[in-house]
Amino acid sequence: MSSRQRQGFGFLHLANPYSSRGAAVFCLLWAWLHCVLPSHAEPLNSNSFDVLVGTYTSGKSKGIYSFRFDADTGELQPLAPPAETVNPSYLVVSPDKKFVYAVNELHGCGNEQGAVSAFHFDAASGALTFINKVPAVGDDPCYLSLSPDGQNLFVANYSSGGLSALAVQPDGSLAGPVETLTHVGHGPNPERQKSAHVHMVIPSPDNEVLFATDLGEDRVYAYRCEPGSQAFPLHPAHPPFSVVSPGAGPRHLAFSHDGRFVYLIEEMGEAVVVFRRHEARLEPIQTVRVAPKEWPGDVGAAALHLSPDGKFLYASNRTNANDLVIYSVDAQAGTLTPVGHQGSLGAKPRDFCIDPTGKFLVVANQDSDNLVIFKRDPETGALTPTGRSVEVGSPVCIQMVPAP
Repeated sequence: MSSRQRQGFGFLHLANPYSSRGAAVFCLLWAWLHCVLPSHAEPLNSNSFDVLVGTYTSGKSKGIYSFRFDADTGELQPLAPPAETVNPSYLVVSPDKKFVYAVNELHGCGNEQGAVSAFHFDAASGALTFINKVPAVGDDPCYLSLSPDGQNLFVANYSSGGLSALAVQPDGSLAGPVETLTHVGHGPNPERQKSAHVHMVIPSPDNEVLFATDLGEDRVYAYRCEPGSQAFPLHPAHPPFSVVSPGAGPRHLAFSHDGRFVYLIEEMGEAVVVFRRHEARLEPIQTVRVAPKEWPGDVGAAALHLSPDGKFLYASNRTNANDLVIYSVDAQAGTLTPVGHQGSLGAKPRDFCIDPTGKFLVVANQDSDNLVIFKRDPETGALTPTGRSVEVGSPVCIQMVPAP
């Protein structure tokens, strides 16, 4: 574009802006510009976040709860009344923050199969408005992720051992399924691994591969996702899966920011495994425990998340442990060094999240019905109780997004 073809607002030429008529016109023009141009006098609060909490509804909970979190003070305040839905044990927010999708884990709720519900999300008020619900095409859906183009919602169906792809419509509603894949193997543990149990479906940071952890088979599957397709979008990658230790029970994954390393938490192996990623192939390079070997009882490893700067990894232990383990991350090698533990100040810490500023960590204690807030030291990774907690019935998933 030449200097003669600039785009933007044109400005009136005032022959004499100091005359009474010119001054009036100038004031009107200033007022008009003040209305139509973005104002920077009151910037958005970049340290304010909406928090959405998924729950089990067999006890005190009614569904999905919304809060406003202040990352300057660590305060968590309730927003709208809960969106009532059955067992929304995992949530995902659309990239444009307009929609929220929730599994309905209907185990023990009659003969009904699992489902997935869609909600419109008003980020300003925290209100969730139900759009529709569709079958998950499997039993006990426990995890959701969106395809890079936002056209497909991927569902991990735990008890039936498969994953499905649902079509996302332009209005945020769900249709489908467009594809269903079922795993058929088993593992050595006769109680927990009689059949396949898909626990997580998550795209890699480069959106090239969709990984699916299978607790029942001790495998991490890899699929290629065809962009723009709502008809059979998934294809086995090469190799189609990576194998972990027998009886380990792979649960959740986390990726380094550059995508070179993958961290896997083993629910039954009570460990975090570090992999070097070669596209779909995962090469194990380190295994570290989530609890001391002499721990006198069941641990039940659950969630893991990296700090926003990627320097620390956190993992939660449930049952007898009820704590968070902290590792420092070697940025070059990807390896982990344990640096501490912090009690969750509750029972069964199922999930947690670190706010995007890295100042605080919020943990969801499922069996003590509370969210507990910890101050986080970005230099050491250490967690310090703030004394703040919020009562929520059976919280098991936390998602945090910027507030408007």
